[in-house]
Amino acid sequence: MKKDRWLLRSAVLLALSAVLMTTASLAAEAGSAEDPLVTLSYLNDTFFSQLMQRVDQKIAERTGQAVPGASSGTSASFSVVTLSEGQTLTGDIGCEVMLRVGSAVCVSPSDPGLIDETTAGTLANGGALVQNHLYMMTIEGRGVRAGSGTTKVLARGSYTVS
Repeated sequence: MKKDRWLLRSAVLLALSAVLMTTASLAAEAGSAEDPLVTLSYLNDTFFSQLMQRVDQKIAERTGQAVPGASSGTSASFSVVTLSEGQTLTGDIGCEVMLRVGSAVCVSPSDPGLIDETTAGTLANGGALVQNHLYMMTIEGRGVRAGSGTTKVLARGSYTVS
């Protein structure tokens, strides 16, 4: 008799466990927090759209902080910046520029103005930039002022144009 109760209890416990596991597996959604498998549809529909919204928000915040009448930029690779006569591109520390079209001079309150990475020399305030030479701003407040006509420079790093 005791042997039959033990067998009956085991059978009931096994059946109850099977029902509970089946219910739990049917209740869990694929790709949800309960089932963390990442699917392509989750990446395309949810993750990337949220990521793009965050990027757009950050861009809007940074664009909204620009000084009126001035433009600014930051680039990990070189970007073309067109300057009109008299405009000044002022770079943050580490900003690099290369004169491609037109003429430009160094703007600096003290020496050294710009570091000429091409010749390993320096350029003082008022010194003319040489086309196709790479210059770096190593101290804040350094920049380049466009000469006559349209001037185009390649810029890499953080800068403002005024």
